[in-house]
Amino acid sequence: MCGIVGIVDRDLSRPVGADELQQMVRQLHHRGPDEEGSITLNGVGLGMRRLAIVDLATGQQPILNESGDIKIVANGEIYNFQALRDELEGLGHTFHSRQSDIEVLVHAYEQWGEEFLARLRGMFALALWDGRTQTLIAARDRAGEKPLYWTLTPRGLLLASEVKALLVRPEVSRELDPESLDQFLTYEYVLAPGTMIKGVHKIPPAHYLRYRAGEVSVHRYWDAADVPVRAWDDGEAAEAVREALRKAVVSQLMADVPLGAFLSGGIDSSAIVALMSGASSQPVNSFSIGFSDGTYNELPYAREVAGLFQTHHRERNVSPDLSDLFERLVVHLDEPFADVSMFPTFSVSELAREHVKVVLSGDGGDELFGGYDAYQAQILAARLGWMGEALLPALAGVAAVLPPTGKKKGLVNKIKRFTAGATMAPADLGHYRWMVYLAARDKARLYRGGLRDALRATDVYAPVRAALTRFSGDDVLNRQLYADLSLYLADDILVKVDRMSMATSLETRAPFLDGDLMELAFSMPGHLKIRNGERKWVLKQAMTGLLPDRILSRRKEGFSIPMKNWLRRELQPLMRDLLSADRVARRGLFDPAEVTALMDAHTSGRENHAHTLFPLMVFERWATAHLS
Repeated sequence: MCGIVGIVDRDLSRPVGADELQQMVRQLHHRGPDEEGSITLNGVGLGMRRLAIVDLATGQQPILNESGDIKIVANGEIYNFQALRDELEGLGHTFHSRQSDIEVLVHAYEQWGEEFLARLRGMFALALWDGRTQTLIAARDRAGEKPLYWTLTPRGLLLASEVKALLVRPEVSRELDPESLDQFLTYEYVLAPGTMIKGVHKIPPAHYLRYRAGEVSVHRYWDAADVPVRAWDDGEAAEAVREALRKAVVSQLMADVPLGAFLSGGIDSSAIVALMSGASSQPVNSFSIGFSDGTYNELPYAREVAGLFQTHHRERNVSPDLSDLFERLVVHLDEPFADVSMFPTFSVSELAREHVKVVLSGDGGDELFGGYDAYQAQILAARLGWMGEALLPALAGVAAVLPPTGKKKGLVNKIKRFTAGATMAPADLGHYRWMVYLAARDKARLYRGGLRDALRATDVYAPVRAALTRFSGDDVLNRQLYADLSLYLADDILVKVDRMSMATSLETRAPFLDGDLMELAFSMPGHLKIRNGERKWVLKQAMTGLLPDRILSRRKEGFSIPMKNWLRRELQPLMRDLLSADRVARRGLFDPAEVTALMDAHTSGRENHAHTLFPLMVFERWATAHLS
């Protein structure tokens, strides 16, 4: 696990100075505290910080091929590196490291060119300089577990694992991108390839960038939409899922340092712990987070699973006194991000890092096998048909007058969320209507004229529609899962896990996002994933006998915190300060009176505006650090 940076000048005769590369590299120390490596040439610089996990003695980067004309820095792990190394050695390639997975990438590119990316099974971000063709290749893994950003300036190309490494360079823009701001307030995250800073871009998952002769092009090398759906026998499907997940877990135990697992007690993390326990001769290290609010606390479930598999289990409670943590994490983030589960993710990562360097997580199970409430909400809306579409606005009006409760979910909150989501965004978004948090009518009151004018020709829903359209198959649920894999997983869940774990110098791995398992899941029709209202049906069948029925039958809770309650109490002073009328007016983007009205309605308990207020708080603190 590492942080990487790259510089490629338009003028390839100009020597890249070690100091200008070092300026960028030092911003990524948290991603790799163990060691640093760099190489500078005429026109090119590659640098990295390393968190040593595999081949501790001889795995230093940058790594070169035999002739030295191909050079690479990379972040992540290549789980099938041994098979690739054996194949490449058979083809005549010579390796210098003992067991470096990253060295395989240099020779794989040398052998197969850009097509080598489709052969990789792992999580990675890489930057490779080919001196033979004067070309830089930069790429991300299939799911997007590891980040990579780039910008093109008058001097040339800059790329880095985090935007903060780009922002040390004075030629990089600091201009706010209004379309990304609109996305952030709509979804609570910014969708690739955009970022909150105009001119700075993400390489999307399963894509690579080619930079040659001053020109950038971006290409896709894999797409879950290309996987054909086929007929499966129920028993055959369950067995295939179990075996593929087992293989993924075993492959991701690759490490020369201690490792463990995040454990919530839900089916995904419990399945990972169960399979890790079966593959290890030592007890698994497991880590969980809890809350004093009983409706949010899942520790009893995690303890049950830990006891069942006799793990070395450790726990920590998250306090509502998050002011210091808010300051630390929001400033640490490269761009605004408002998924409140970043706080418990950081806390559980901090706990795990005290004992291990690597953890496995259950991320990806919901997007592959249909775990979210939004899928059932869409099923219900579809059953209501045209009558529901006509009645839902009226039902939403009735539900809106019901005061929210302090519970995590509860009947009242579910009714309010269903009716609000069904009317918040256009019906052609399908299930994604329940993943939108700010409606056009609310933006009309909140946004000032300048921001509204800047957004007049944009469509904040276009990326969702594009993802839904790109999946050309006729399986409705798989189309929804594809959109979530492409958008929500890549730009929310994996961003959160990467930034919060790397803030503590912890590597996280997600066996559900193994390339073979993803392809297997998308080869299965939707009725294997949600059947008679039961979500993750085939995954539960696969885990039957390995996990007890009481774990398999648990309803999904989601990894969240009682932010709506904390904004009324412990975090209200911070909210009032960040969103004061004076600060909002100076920023010039939002109507100060509307923001104050939202705060008053929320703190009085009349409404739950946490999904608007917290993002506004995050944006203001981020903007203070990066724009002003």
